[in-house]
Amino acid sequence: MNYTQLIFELSKPGRRGHTIPECDVPERPVEELLGRNHLRRNAAPLPEVAENEVVRHFVALSQLNHNVDKGFYPLGSCTMKYNPKINERLAANSGFAALHPDLPEQFVQGALQIMYELQQDLLEITGFTAITLQPAAGAQGEFVGLLLMQQYHRNKGRDRKTILIPDSAHGTNPASAAIAGFKTVTVASNPGGMIDLTDLQSKINDDVAGLMLTNPNTLGIFEKQIPQIRQALDTVDALFYMDGANMNALFGIVRPGDLGFDVMHLNLHKSFSTPHGGGGPGSGPVAVNEKLSEFLPGATVEFNDGFYYFSDNGEKSIGEIHSFYGNFALLLRAYVYIRSVGAKGFRKVAESAIINANYLLARLKEYYDPGYQGVTMHEFVLSAEKQKQRGIKALDIAKRLLDFGVHPPTVYFPLIVKEAMMIEPTETESKESLDYFADAMIQIDREID
Repeated sequence: MNYTQLIFELSKPGRRGHTIPECDVPERPVEELLGRNHLRRNAAPLPEVAENEVVRHFVALSQLNHNVDKGFYPLGSCTMKYNPKINERLAANSGFAALHPDLPEQFVQGALQIMYELQQDLLEITGFTAITLQPAAGAQGEFVGLLLMQQYHRNKGRDRKTILIPDSAHGTNPASAAIAGFKTVTVASNPGGMIDLTDLQSKINDDVAGLMLTNPNTLGIFEKQIPQIRQALDTVDALFYMDGANMNALFGIVRPGDLGFDVMHLNLHKSFSTPHGGGGPGSGPVAVNEKLSEFLPGATVEFNDGFYYFSDNGEKSIGEIHSFYGNFALLLRAYVYIRSVGAKGFRKVAESAIINANYLLARLKEYYDPGYQGVTMHEFVLSAEKQKQRGIKALDIAKRLLDFGVHPPTVYFPLIVKEAMMIEPTETESKESLDYFADAMIQIDREID
């Protein structure tokens, strides 16, 4: 049987995957309950398939997809790390899964306590003073951060229109800025892969609302010039935004709030091991310092006199940006992950992510040119330019990796590296997994000849 057929193609008249028991209460015609005008004139064209065929069909389809439970997934920039199953087990607990967001606060004190403690945990990890859990994804978190920056300037009677974005930033940064109504100006990188301070200074003016910095950036390089960037922005009272999608490289080592950033978003579906992919769901909490706290959306959880409750929007708030209180099931998974890993564990997460990336880089740099020289953080970029000169492009290498049961790395991004292959092993992979991937990459290079 071909299980890649559509389920409708497997259908045979009269086949069933269930048996309904005999009715043990008085029966009434359905038209008496709903009215004949609400009933179908013709039966719905649903497939008629036996239970075992249904199961085999969908299991076979699921096996066509690559996923983090199936094999190595070194997708640079996306942090596709393994999601511990304890997260899923506790998120499926009926006490959480059956909650309705319209329940009165006194009936959901346990859920509110988790959200409150998650807020406190994320603030401790990031070094900021206030946070919203509402944003439904990292990109929406960026959008919220930009609206907060916009509101800050409007509150001071300004209408600033420019956001500075390094050429090593995530691609969502300029997109989010445009949606928020800003125009974007690109800041060049220097030969070391960090912001070119001279280029930055030339673009600082009274129309600049702020700068969005991915740190570590998409080259896997930690931006060491934070004080100089902060100083340049302060000359025009511009704000400093950090894209926190790469936070798993910083856990327990440095806190963005301590570095001088004003606002950042976190990707719970990356750094905090909640499900990732398929368009969602995601979660992108936004943390801020004192400058921006009064502009946050409502629905942050407060605690007073033994009772957890939702705060109201202040007069200067940007307003609600998501229905209810965010994607609670993902917030719950992140909470479980934080409590499972613990403070000491978070430092180990970051160290392992960095060690894994540098190990792979050391194994591959003889065969593929590094985008930039030196020690990397949690990810790195290789160039397939010299492979292209021998007839094989980065895209060909990516497709060949699929034959090894490995998901390809991100290719052709960042744009500042020719034939880029952006590789992030994450902290959850063993040395054996890394060696398997490295051996495959080396074999592919040899196959070119």
